[in-house]
Amino acid sequence: MRIDTVFFDVDGTLVDATRDITNSVNHALRALKMPELSREKVVSYIGTGVRDLLRQSLSVDDEALVEKAVKLFGDHYVEHAADETVLYPHVIEILEYLKDKRKIILTNRFSSFADATLRGVGIRKYFEEIAGGDDYSCIKPLACAVDGVVGRLGIDKEKALIVGDMDIDVMTGKNSGVKTCWITHGLGRAEEIVPLKPDYIIDDLLELKEIVR
Repeated sequence: MRIDTVFFDVDGTLVDATRDITNSVNHALRALKMPELSREKVVSYIGTGVRDLLRQSLSVDDEALVEKAVKLFGDHYVEHAADETVLYPHVIEILEYLKDKRKIILTNRFSSFADATLRGVGIRKYFEEIAGGDDYSCIKPLACAVDGVVGRLGIDKEKALIVGDMDIDVMTGKNSGVKTCWITHGLGRAEEIVPLKPDYIIDDLLELKEIVR
């Protein structure tokens, strides 16, 4: 099929940032005199936005405290976004292959956090725009997460593909009418994603060469 635009998720799709995210979560928790968390626990909270990540990490429903934690997290994270973050295999190769396609980051991270990570690992230059989760009322899996970008940049949905590692990425594509591709090497679980029937399932980003011509 003809694909002109590829939307990429960040965490679990292009990079493994779980160590740096965990370090920044624990920085915020220490500052607030809250118990630190294991990386496994923090990873289980990744996906539905920064505020939700900190809300679950705090185990409280105090919005003022959550906002304080978000700021502590963010100030630390932008300075340490790529200390231990690594690219998944073949990221550079597939981005080079897609050099003639429009490439957009679609993430529930705040845009500035995604930007810091992508610059830190050297791949920010490949992406036309970062559509982040700064507006908490419009994040994946809501269709508006895609629709706002599509309308602003004049993207043809019928020639677009979303590549992500979690159920919310596939759900976003389904909700917005964009083709979906699940990459299995990330944070998502097969039992949650296969029933959603993504259009494509790949184990390695290089397999996009067989999908996007």
